[in-house]
Amino acid sequence: MYVAVKGGEKAIENAHAWLAEERRGDTDIADLSIAQIREQLSLAVNRVMAEGSLYDPDLAALAIKQARGDLIEAIFLIRAYRTTLPRFGYSNPVKTGDMACDRRVSATFKDAPGGQVLGPTFDYTHRLLDFKLAADGEVAPAPEGDARQEPTPHITSFLKGEGVIQDEPLSEDAPGDLTREPMEFPSNRPLRLQALTRGDEGFVLGMAYSTQRGYARNHAFVGELRIGKVAVEMDIPELGFAIEIGEVELTECETVNQFQGSKTEPPQFTRGYGLVFGQSERKAISMALVDRALRWKELGEDNLGAAAQDEEFVLSHADNIQATGFLEHIKLPHYVDFQSELELVRKLRREAEERITPKEAAE
Repeated sequence: MYVAVKGGEKAIENAHAWLAEERRGDTDIADLSIAQIREQLSLAVNRVMAEGSLYDPDLAALAIKQARGDLIEAIFLIRAYRTTLPRFGYSNPVKTGDMACDRRVSATFKDAPGGQVLGPTFDYTHRLLDFKLAADGEVAPAPEGDARQEPTPHITSFLKGEGVIQDEPLSEDAPGDLTREPMEFPSNRPLRLQALTRGDEGFVLGMAYSTQRGYARNHAFVGELRIGKVAVEMDIPELGFAIEIGEVELTECETVNQFQGSKTEPPQFTRGYGLVFGQSERKAISMALVDRALRWKELGEDNLGAAAQDEEFVLSHADNIQATGFLEHIKLPHYVDFQSELELVRKLRREAEERITPKEAAE
């Protein structure tokens, strides 16, 4: 056993060395810098920050480099690092209405109050490979344009003024913290939203797509999608007031959903909500759709048996780090387990063969 352990340790060291060599690639090609990843692979950096629950573009870029571009591995690295950081306190809720919007669109009103800001988006691009990028061609600079600095009211605030959308009063209770306490069922909406914003983008997208195909009766409009920076404030007890400690880039989506009323609620529009670090439009919209599907009980709707309405199913399988750990552990040694099952199968086969009569064997 000692020899096997020693041999295993040496093999693991060699595997680590080989991995580092493969990560570096051809040494005749310049090494990829953290700054290059941060600035030119920013959407990948944003995903790692969002699902890793840590807003730090440089660390996210480092994790992507170390993980050879495997974003789930990079998210794992960021979450592991996050556990080593001290916690000084909690910031106040950010005011997304004061967001300096780089992008702000609405699918519900053409002339949205505050205006539509297309911003940097793939929505209107042709899906054609740009071979200028392969030739290291310089991209023409965009026309001068700054983010909207003045507060931009939310579309849903106007619907609320007409009384045609469900009122959602602010709660005075501090929400639970999913990073410090395990998820319990039944859950509440703040914890569900935390789980969805940390959830795997592909999984949340699949759940959202299922609601659009009829599995949850969830016809939604994008009331508003906005991307920009918001100030982060924190109360300082010694000072007696809040101070700004920095800013973060966020993507926020509010969907407006049809709702014909129930035994507890009148006919009106209802909301789905998504909020994600960085520019993460697909994730924010998906999150809003799934959030709305999971609200069926509080709205007095029928449960249609759709996967997206099953809180435990969605939230227990959304986390890609838990899923990866459980999935990948099966490639580790299971010699004892397999040998015991192998012996069981052999025994059952022998017993089955002994029960076969000579006539049955001849046939």
